Amino acid sequence: MQTRLNRDDSLQRLRERTQPWDLIVIGGGATGVGTAMDAANRGLQVLLLERFDFGKGTSSRSTKLVHGGVRYLKQGNITLVRDALRERTLLKNNAPHLVHDTSFLIPCENLWQWLFYGIGLKCYDLLAAGNNFGRSRLISSATIRSLAPAMQCEGLRGAVLYHDGQFDDTRLLINMAQTAHQQGACLLNYMAVTGLSKNDAGDVDGVSAIDDESGQVFQIRGKSVVNAAGPFCDDVRKFDDVNCEPMVAASQGIHLVFPKEFFPGQTAMIVPKTSDGRVIFIIPWRDHAVVGTTDTAIPHASFEPSAQEDEIQFLLDTAGDYLTRPPKRSDVLSVFTGIRPLVKGDRSARTASLSRDHVIRISDSKLITITGGKWTTVRKMAEDCVDNVIQTAGLTAKPCGTKGLRIYGWSEPPEQPTPRSYYGSDQSEIAQLEQQSSQLAAPIHEQLDVHGSDVVWAVRNEMARTVEDVLARRTRSLFLNARASLEAAPKVAALMAAELGTDSQWCDDQLAALAETAAHYLPPQT
Repeated sequence: MQTRLNRDDSLQRLRERTQPWDLIVIGGGATGVGTAMDAANRGLQVLLLERFDFGKGTSSRSTKLVHGGVRYLKQGNITLVRDALRERTLLKNNAPHLVHDTSFLIPCENLWQWLFYGIGLKCYDLLAAGNNFGRSRLISSATIRSLAPAMQCEGLRGAVLYHDGQFDDTRLLINMAQTAHQQGACLLNYMAVTGLSKNDAGDVDGVSAIDDESGQVFQIRGKSVVNAAGPFCDDVRKFDDVNCEPMVAASQGIHLVFPKEFFPGQTAMIVPKTSDGRVIFIIPWRDHAVVGTTDTAIPHASFEPSAQEDEIQFLLDTAGDYLTRPPKRSDVLSVFTGIRPLVKGDRSARTASLSRDHVIRISDSKLITITGGKWTTVRKMAEDCVDNVIQTAGLTAKPCGTKGLRIYGWSEPPEQPTPRSYYGSDQSEIAQLEQQSSQLAAPIHEQLDVHGSDVVWAVRNEMARTVEDVLARRTRSLFLNARASLEAAPKVAALMAAELGTDSQWCDDQLAALAETAAHYLPPQT
């Protein structure tokens, strides 16, 4: 069943609402949308407000992995790994059109590493007992060459092959938003929360918000409010208590994107030990190769972070040590940077060792803040959050039903994935668009696997409002090839303007805005 996300319809629903919402969620990333989806599934009346676009921040900038976390196993965090592996299986079952099994190689330089990682990954398998992912095994250097022909094998004793999940983060987020809408939630992007309201008892009972497109101000009542603003959750907490102690330490990680030939095949690689304490992945994704991620402490989170020079060089050097063709700066097609909302612990702790477990805090005024965690565990995070909402606000709701809730677009994955597999059950509808118009069937750029139909579909059904929404998140073009995306932008703007009923000035403004954003994704200069 098609679920149309339409901003005008959601705005009208907000304007017509006279009763308080059961739950207002601030933040349209994975945690916020997951919370809205869970609450709506339980029968609660839910409103979600996102300052920019769904997934504009951290949720679109992940390493595209659904995983238990091999490095957390090494740290001894068995509970986090076990829970994440369980959620990995649920996510693959509930969104098989977006989540799939991928094999990973851990290169080993000596017999000790071979045995150490081999035993460790067998423990990983045991914690994942009963799931539908492959099992780990030891392999020889000859087998490495057949699985990853671009991998440097000289001096290797062999490798450990194990399995984890891979996905498209923002495509999953949009489908989750559609699922939440399907369950009855009202979701709005480009609606910034500017403050909180409180009742006579001093409890939070709503929010003030402003529509970015019209400038209209809303005073919205809610029986409960959840702060799911990710790295920016402390900004929302200050609406409640200007003197609150920050609970998030900002850290950023970057990824470099290369042409597929730098790492052909379907097997990914993990470098388990690097100089900054993090593992590094080299992953095939969307017919490209992605290398990441770094871990760099930063003083403040920003909405459009930029890669630092030393981060770029670190990834180039590290990848060069393991590939037969060391990548150069000129080979980079795009750079994307994400901020991690790491929960503060010891003030002296490195960000790589701060908690990735999610944390829920309830203020004296009953503002519920949820932060930390990771994409893999977002369903469990949402379940825990909504449990707290129900208890704190005294709401009546059904039990959590998301363990078996099929995400919008659910379809059995084909034996051989197609370029449109990520649309799942919507593929036939998009094919019909192309049959109706040769313009929509045509690619928007020779280096991008995007057609006019993708643009029109994103506007009509996925609440895309800007050229950036389409090129960065509804398609993943800006993440894969920044220069090609800039070249394709005028076509995208023209198609969107026809759908949205805007004019040439809107197109000019959109192209200027995209150019400003794309500067953060453009490959580093030599």
